Amino acid sequence: MARSIVEKADRVRFPADGFQVDIAITSKVPDQAPEVRKYRVLSKGNDNTIVMTTEPAAERGQVLLMKARDLWLFMPNVSQPVRLSVAQRLTGEVAYGDLARANFAGDYNPKVLRTDTIDGEAYDVLELNAVDRGVTYAKVIYWVRQSNSYPYKAEFYSLSGRLLKSCRYENFKSLGGKVRPTRLVMEDALKQGEVSVLEYDAMKPRDLPDHVFTKEYLKKLQ
Repeated sequence: MARSIVEKADRVRFPADGFQVDIAITSKVPDQAPEVRKYRVLSKGNDNTIVMTTEPAAERGQVLLMKARDLWLFMPNVSQPVRLSVAQRLTGEVAYGDLARANFAGDYNPKVLRTDTIDGEAYDVLELNAVDRGVTYAKVIYWVRQSNSYPYKAEFYSLSGRLLKSCRYENFKSLGGKVRPTRLVMEDALKQGEVSVLEYDAMKPRDLPDHVFTKEYLKKLQ
């Protein structure tokens, strides 16, 4: 039952088949001007993702490739891709795995903790424990609305059990043929006022052959 809840919420967040989506990330730190970065994501199934940086212009041409839980960064003028961890920070409050890996059902072993009622709506509260250390977070507490499988919020924890950050799923509207959260608000639990807002737009189906998700193919994109 717990896995079914998580799988349905995964399908609300993203399609199961190949797709493309544009993501703008606005990161805010107290007393500094907000920083905006933009990415185009190509994804197929749970294990194949490409993240292309489109802004800032100085970083255009940088491409991330995720195969299963392996992550590489391709950079213009650098011959060999750089191996990365999904938990490393991409920008603001956003880890590489937050953008490249949206597969809660495949990455975590879920169990239902309880039911919460929020504004008159019933939510399943789940504890997700990482299947191995290659996952972005050691543990996630995840709220999913019972009536429609909409994700509501998530809390991300370190291996030691420390709360790292929280995420709210907002602005549900039609995207890629289904109602989905189009804005995610990620807040740092350790640094007051540090927030990243992810806005999703222009999602569309893409027929993405497997050879697209290879190092050889990405070298051609450079």
